[in-house]
Amino acid sequence: MDRKWKTYEELAAYLLNQFAAEFGLSRVEGKQAVQGQRSGTQWEIDAKGVREGNQGFIIVECRRYTTSKLNQEKVGSLAYRITDTEAEGGILVSPLGLQEGARKIAEAENILEVHLAPNSTPQDFTLQFLNKIMIGITDSITLGDHAEVQVSTPRKKCGKEVTVKENDSTCPDCSPKQIL
Repeated sequence: MDRKWKTYEELAAYLLNQFAAEFGLSRVEGKQAVQGQRSGTQWEIDAKGVREGNQGFIIVECRRYTTSKLNQEKVGSLAYRITDTEAEGGILVSPLGLQEGARKIAEAENILEVHLAPNSTPQDFTLQFLNKIMIGITDSITLGDHAEVQVSTPRKKCGKEVTVKENDSTCPDCSPKQIL
């Protein structure tokens, strides 16, 4: 069974928490249930952004859709959860973003669109929102057991510099037997 969506949700919560201040939040918590105030039902949310001093929260919804943008139906369901739980707004995380109708609902209901690349990791990611892009990049260095060293040293006899390689200590301009 493909569990990439679960990893995507966990990573989104982790990265949003790392950049919480950029969203006006003190922290971002992981998956949890939130009580609906109007409906009385429990809503499972992917993550929860908490304002400074616990003065309100926002709902984080993650959708790792890699072949199509989110439609207005998906954003509309998040909008209702925001209303029902009396959240201050929402963050919708997805790789491709929103269709036109979905974008209109997001703007009307205080839902921030965040793009997160689908195969991101905690070290390698691209997170884009508003006019900001956060990027994580790692690289590796391979070390081997072979090294070549070149040393330039002045010649004793003529004073010119010569590059000495390995065990060769002769001066090529003076005599082949000249020791440096």
